[in-house]
Amino acid sequence: MLRKIRIIAAAIFFVLVTLLFLDFTGTIHAWIGWTAKVQFLPALLALNFGIVAALVILTLIFGRIYCSVICPLGVMQDIISWFAAKKKKNRFRYSPAKTWLRYGLLVLFVVALVAGLNVVAMLIAPYSSYGRIAQNLLAPIWGFGNNILAYIAEVFDGYAFYPTQVVIRSWATFGITVTTFVAIFILAWRNGRTYCNTICPVGTLLGAIAKFSWLKPVINTEKCIDCGLCARKCKASCIDAKNHKIDYTRCVVCMDCLESCSKNAISYTTRRKAKQNATAKAEPAAADNSRRNFLIGAGLLASSAAKAQEMKLDGGYATIIDKKAPNRKNPIMPAGSRSARNMGQHCTGCQLCVAVCPTQVLRPTADMKFFMQPSLTYEKGYCRPECNKCSQVCPTGAISPITLAEKSSIQIGHAVWVKQNCIVITDDVDCGNCERHCPTAAITMERIDPNNRRSRKIPVVNKERCIGCGACESLCPSRPFSAIYVKGYKTHHTI
Repeated sequence: MLRKIRIIAAAIFFVLVTLLFLDFTGTIHAWIGWTAKVQFLPALLALNFGIVAALVILTLIFGRIYCSVICPLGVMQDIISWFAAKKKKNRFRYSPAKTWLRYGLLVLFVVALVAGLNVVAMLIAPYSSYGRIAQNLLAPIWGFGNNILAYIAEVFDGYAFYPTQVVIRSWATFGITVTTFVAIFILAWRNGRTYCNTICPVGTLLGAIAKFSWLKPVINTEKCIDCGLCARKCKASCIDAKNHKIDYTRCVVCMDCLESCSKNAISYTTRRKAKQNATAKAEPAAADNSRRNFLIGAGLLASSAAKAQEMKLDGGYATIIDKKAPNRKNPIMPAGSRSARNMGQHCTGCQLCVAVCPTQVLRPTADMKFFMQPSLTYEKGYCRPECNKCSQVCPTGAISPITLAEKSSIQIGHAVWVKQNCIVITDDVDCGNCERHCPTAAITMERIDPNNRRSRKIPVVNKERCIGCGACESLCPSRPFSAIYVKGYKTHHTI
């Protein structure tokens, strides 16, 4: 019964957290955004000591229940391990803890956080790793499925769905994500919770606390017949059946051992009973354990591909040349992040803000100083002043919540005109696109020669009014580089 309750709770948490990263509309965060905020590392970086204390108390009472129910990466490993069990049952065995490796990685993790090197910490942080997996591997599949439904709805004059652009937002982050997923998949497929009990710093920290938990699985040596089935069922490899011992620092309280024992030789009970049973002797036990296809229509895929190809042509005649990003000295951090330093200290690189950005201008950067942290790029859109979704979903405080009024007054950078790229100069034509689309009226068109009324007009930027939204850069007709681009600020200003 306890195992079923744990599985139901874990499934609910896993689905809710996953939906946060798949929901490109950003509408469900108001209801289930708390599932990201109760993750250990985001709560710690957000200095939300109430949640951190609650998780510690939860661990002191129930053991590492966080790892088996709340942590999405842990639940993902259980899912992989469950599929592996279909091929080979009872495949686990006890292995001694690799203490030096576990605590060595924990020390490295803590030092990296204290030093502000979140880039190092986020590579092994469980919530961050799962966030990147959901955003980079699951979200494209989700978006592609949505586009198929949108196409079907369009055929029948329905508007319940609308198409969204499916892109790889950062190849560097995608590569890291694939590497992480493959490594975790192999470990989970072969050995269950090896990642949680060897690499994960959060698991190591909570394991040290769980050693003193009030409730824990306890082996009754009077009932145990030394069949060893509990150890072969233990995906944490923490049950030493020969010596009737359980390593509680690695036990994730999955309850699999309880269900596997037909003699009820293992119970989830208090520490006092654990000590009482530690000196007892053995007797019988045997165990008897009993133990989606996703189809896509080829015709719809072809139609979607044809539509995507049409988007590459201007009216079906001229090929649209993609824009290229300029070389920026500083990455453009989203409004609410305050500064590159604040972003570096708090961001876990989970990509939740990237997932909800409606214009897809927020992407993980490949800059090694801010690797995998979100920055703005304006080749395919701009940061709309009427949108503050990224600030509403960040669970760590890397992007603080801001109102729309506050966003319109925050300067994340300013526009810079590049003379040699401007079509007014290169093609001798009138333009003014940047002026027309500037939401703050920070750009005015002035004549090249003030004394000549027939002189062409070029853009002049008022840095005091520019907020760095990128509308001018995105909508500039110059290709492949815009004639006007945004120079990011390390520390944001307020108008």
